[in-house]
Amino acid sequence: MVVRYQLVGQDLGGVRFAISPLNELVLSLHAWRDPGRYPWQLPWIREMRRAQDRLAVDLLDELVNDALWTPDFLTPRPWSPLTRLEEELAAVRRTPKEVVDRDLRIVSGAGRLPAVLRGDDVLDRILDALTGYWEVSFAPHWARMRALLEGDVTFRGREIAQHGLARMFAGLAGRVRLTGDTVEAFVRSGVHYTRPATGGLTLVPSMWTSGAGVPIRPDEPPMIIYRARGLGTLWEAQPLPAAGALAGLLGAPRAGLLVRLATPASSTELAVRLGVTTTAVNQHLRALRAAGLLVSARHGRSVLYRRSDLADRLVESAVPPAAVDSPPA
Repeated sequence: MVVRYQLVGQDLGGVRFAISPLNELVLSLHAWRDPGRYPWQLPWIREMRRAQDRLAVDLLDELVNDALWTPDFLTPRPWSPLTRLEEELAAVRRTPKEVVDRDLRIVSGAGRLPAVLRGDDVLDRILDALTGYWEVSFAPHWARMRALLEGDVTFRGREIAQHGLARMFAGLAGRVRLTGDTVEAFVRSGVHYTRPATGGLTLVPSMWTSGAGVPIRPDEPPMIIYRARGLGTLWEAQPLPAAGALAGLLGAPRAGLLVRLATPASSTELAVRLGVTTTAVNQHLRALRAAGLLVSARHGRSVLYRRSDLADRLVESAVPPAAVDSPPA
């Protein structure tokens, strides 16, 4: 099926990119129903399944159907590549009750909603379940995921600057094209409509689609979700950056961790990035913190570590600027 967005007048200049933590969280529920569609996510899927006893599985499972539809009110159009989950959850919490009920019925396809999706408090329970799901399964890995999504946005922007909008659209998972003033998205979900892209069209890279995704209802703001580039490398082990003379003082693993921890990260996230066990990472983190080179703070259910001021001075004096300033992959 095809969804067409007509870019009229200023809409052509209103094509924008955005990243949505909430969209990624909700769309990841597709993997609960059909994990075979997401072979590049198998390391994450295995970890998530081991943690399901800590999640509201009965409720979360009802938020996606066999056609892999999710409620439109849970996948709102983001406005920026810098969107934060807290902002999106706060906006969704203001969704009118009749809209929540309508979208849940569209997804469930039943005259009577499942018991877990009924009640005046259903929206609060859904958002609580999604928040718990985020803390357990997404927060430890979000910095890595976000870096991949931001890299895709940067690439698409360069495509527009060098080759134009038509070339950029043609590269979106091979299922989107610009014909004249109309953007066509070929989708597998059975959704079909044509409408003006009033207010501009938002393009959202995702780790949870193999083609192109659009809102189920045509009256939702124009948005196309497409598969981000580089998913095959998402869970590959990343070598620690070279730490120069600092390695002679602390040893290569601990020096490399200090270089990487210019931005906060949890031991779980670091272990996944480096392809080692959490236990091994924790040994080094404890030693560095005991030496006053790391500080830690609890964030939800995770403990995040970052360099102390002392460590910043050590790294700046011992590591070439290019190595310090380069962002994690």
